[in-house]
Amino acid sequence: MDTYLYLALNTLFQELFASALSAPVSTTTNSSFQNLFLSAAGLTLPNGSSSTSLSPASMPESTPSSNVVQSAIQSAAAATGLSPNLLKAIATVESGLDPTAVSSAGAIGLMQLMPATAQSLGVNPDNTQQNALGGAEYLKSLLSQFGQNLSLALAAYNAGPEAVTQYGGIPPYAQTQQYVNDVLNAYRAYSSPPSSL
Repeated sequence: MDTYLYLALNTLFQELFASALSAPVSTTTNSSFQNLFLSAAGLTLPNGSSSTSLSPASMPESTPSSNVVQSAIQSAAAATGLSPNLLKAIATVESGLDPTAVSSAGAIGLMQLMPATAQSLGVNPDNTQQNALGGAEYLKSLLSQFGQNLSLALAAYNAGPEAVTQYGGIPPYAQTQQYVNDVLNAYRAYSSPPSSL
């Protein structure tokens, strides 16, 4: 499975699991599947117990950074009118949703802004909220520049708008082509309704 698709599905599963357990859940069986499912979530049932009650208090809390990331993405989406799922897909591929990520090329933060790009947008790339907003504003400008064509805007986000203009489409760079594919797959995964088990 593609790494970025895995990250997107993993994040989506974690969010769905956390929201499914936002109210107390009563379990009445102690099946192998149940134990496997609970184990994957970091929970266990007492040995020999045939029933238990799980409440939000017994759940491991989200890491503060994931709350900051979610808030930053939601705020940036609201400010720009872009889909939060799209911004989350970009952040997943760009940084693995890590607001402290720094690439070997010098791109910074959640949306992997280059310092010059961040400066031109008037944002501090080390601030998660500003980084997300800067990335969203940059993507919005690229969408406008490339006639709302998402694939071209994503290619420009990755390779630069000059490369997209020069080639009259997605540049023939394997890394950029893979990037566009990975973001679109993550976007679809985040936007898909959850399937029932």
